[in-house]
Amino acid sequence: MMHTKKANFINFSAILILSPHTDDAEISAGGTITKLSEKCKEIHYTAFSWRAKDLEDPEILKNECSRATQILGISNKNLLFEDYEVRNFLSNRQSILEDLIMLKKGIQPDLVLVPSSFDVHQDHRVIYEEALRAFKPSASIFGYEHPWNNYMFSTDVFVRLQKRDIQKKIEALIQYKSQHSRPYFNKDYIKSLAITRGVQCNSQFAEAFELLRLVM
Repeated sequence: MMHTKKANFINFSAILILSPHTDDAEISAGGTITKLSEKCKEIHYTAFSWRAKDLEDPEILKNECSRATQILGISNKNLLFEDYEVRNFLSNRQSILEDLIMLKKGIQPDLVLVPSSFDVHQDHRVIYEEALRAFKPSASIFGYEHPWNNYMFSTDVFVRLQKRDIQKKIEALIQYKSQHSRPYFNKDYIKSLAITRGVQCNSQFAEAFELLRLVM
């Protein structure tokens, strides 16, 4: 008989979260980030675009992201904002790769969270592809899901979550008051997806990831 055991993050100590835009990672992996932070892991978060051209305050997303990630347990000293133009990452991909290599040298992460390979958003694609180039020799890489951007998704890794993890995630997303009109900020949607992923791994709640690279 084959025996299985629950996986954990015991082997991951330095974790880097790459969010193309402020809020991307929180929407897809907020519960996982909370769980990791509660286990006293060293977590770093980089957002590559934060200027809100269509809002009265162009820095509002940066401020909202700072509050949201703090709720999830990420220290402000580990929060980094790059300043790339939305939907124009492709023309800056070499500069983005150089930024990622600098992060690799400075943080030496053993786990990196990125958009999945199924994500069709042009900025997300650039972060996914350049992250593979930068980190594939040295770190495990998990791809997080954005169902509205994904033409399909591979649920290779499940992170079991508790109710408090989802509550923290929702509390963090509430900080993005400028984005509340977007359907994927709906707390019922956030909770229902977590329940769906939980059903798939025999848990009350969960988040799923595509396994892009595993280095143990």
